[in-house]
Amino acid sequence: MGKYMVIDGIRTEFTNEKNVLQVIQRAGIHVPTFCYYSDLSIYGACRMCVVEDERGNILASCSTPPKDKMVIKTNTSKLHNHRKMILELLLAAHCRDCTTCDKNQNCRLQLLAKRFGLTDVRFKNTNPVLPIDESSVSIVRDPSKCILCGDCVRMCNEVQHVGAIDFANRGSKMIVSPAFGRSIAETDCVNCGQCAAVCPTAAITIKKDLKEVWKAIYDGKKRVVVQVAPAVRVALGEEFGLEPGKNSIGKIFTAIRMLGFDTVFDTSLAADLTIMEESAELVEKLEKGDNKMPLFTSCCPAWVRFAETKHPEILPYISTSKSPMEMFGAVIKEYYKPADEEAGLETISVAIMPCTAKKYEAQREEFKRNGIADVDYVITTKELVCMIRELGIQFNEIEPSAPDMPFSISSGAGMIFGVTGGVTEAALRKVAEKTDFAIKEIEYSGVRGMEGVKVADVTLGDKTLRIGVVNGLGNADELIKKIESGEEHFDFVEVMACPYGCIAGAGQPFSHKADKAKRASGMYKADKSALIKRSDENPVVHELYNYGVLKDRAHELLHVKY
Repeated sequence: MGKYMVIDGIRTEFTNEKNVLQVIQRAGIHVPTFCYYSDLSIYGACRMCVVEDERGNILASCSTPPKDKMVIKTNTSKLHNHRKMILELLLAAHCRDCTTCDKNQNCRLQLLAKRFGLTDVRFKNTNPVLPIDESSVSIVRDPSKCILCGDCVRMCNEVQHVGAIDFANRGSKMIVSPAFGRSIAETDCVNCGQCAAVCPTAAITIKKDLKEVWKAIYDGKKRVVVQVAPAVRVALGEEFGLEPGKNSIGKIFTAIRMLGFDTVFDTSLAADLTIMEESAELVEKLEKGDNKMPLFTSCCPAWVRFAETKHPEILPYISTSKSPMEMFGAVIKEYYKPADEEAGLETISVAIMPCTAKKYEAQREEFKRNGIADVDYVITTKELVCMIRELGIQFNEIEPSAPDMPFSISSGAGMIFGVTGGVTEAALRKVAEKTDFAIKEIEYSGVRGMEGVKVADVTLGDKTLRIGVVNGLGNADELIKKIESGEEHFDFVEVMACPYGCIAGAGQPFSHKADKAKRASGMYKADKSALIKRSDENPVVHELYNYGVLKDRAHELLHVKY
């Protein structure tokens, strides 16, 4: 017989569960938590998840390993009063301007207060009002809404290896802050926004650019052109009740037009451009026999920033190809330049991204020409959701539509950029034999999957390439150390800053690992239904290179030096 626990009188078998909390969840019971997040280390600080054993002892279920025949209760008078007291104390030290809070109706503290029927707080808030930190272009920190759960600290330090924030001071004066009270912009923050993604309240949120975007939309002298990143299609629908991973790109295009944007394109086309340029770099590197260091991908701005701050020695080995967003930004501005001059318009380029670091990337000087940014504004998936709701668009009821001409065709290779391993698979399709069998071989080579680090040996002609695929900056940090020590060797390494890739970017609706896997599956389904599987078979790409704005200017418009 297998091992089991008795939870509230219900016998529940368990196998590999790491703690009592996971067994409780398996039994179908939702015990409240603040500081527990399955992808992070156990912290056990909030004490909301406590349970009572048969001797009346109180245990933190998140940090207690399960034992065979263990008997616990999750709902007793003692536990009920204990949880309500914790909530009341947290609320007493918390800003309660809920109606104007960015996380209104999506805040775990607010939801639990409602669940436990808290309508009054007996204790006075004696905490000093700390200033809001808006120095970053990607996130906003509001210390008055912090409940000291430590999720952001563990994400930044343990998962991402950035260390931009940590606990400071002791006792009742404890806060989460950058070192020495600096602003977040003064740290090595890479703008990945994963701290905001795991924050249960609104202590860290995404900086919104909606005011400027609405202003541009309502300005008759501006042509507002928008591009939508591949990963947005499998996540936005969740906010409107669709299944995770459901491809809603057609509805997204329709909604964007209803919002007042003039023209809408799919960034997957620019991903095809990235593959054309990046794969050419890889081929050139292999032909030169330069195998000292691998060619690292350059699509993720948080990864590039991490390399700049933590590993500047590898910058010469990062691809000079711009990210798809910036490539498309340059193409859009160049394409509309003649028409704008004739009509007296100004093209405003907006990008809808799953990523907060894209806001930082758009403002970098490297992506400005004559002082003008190629991408004017970046809004996240969640910001687009806000716009759709603000106008009262019934997302589930609208009909799907296609992207606009002339950039209306993209390949399946471009679409899978949003999932970890997608950039690598797309690049390999470009340099592999032009057969369906070759595509299948790449699919099963080991580049797919949700693991933090994947290694694959891929044979192309008479050469075998060693490929590394990494998601999460902590994993990237460890892999770089192994490469530099000689323990590992790669020809090509794909890096995405966010765990699981862009599908789990900080700008996406929050989800757990199982739903992220569904998003990944949705990306591959979109690829399967695509008429074109390889970037180099995209007719729009050929048009751009041979007759369009990229003719004789591809390197100028599509490459960058950091």
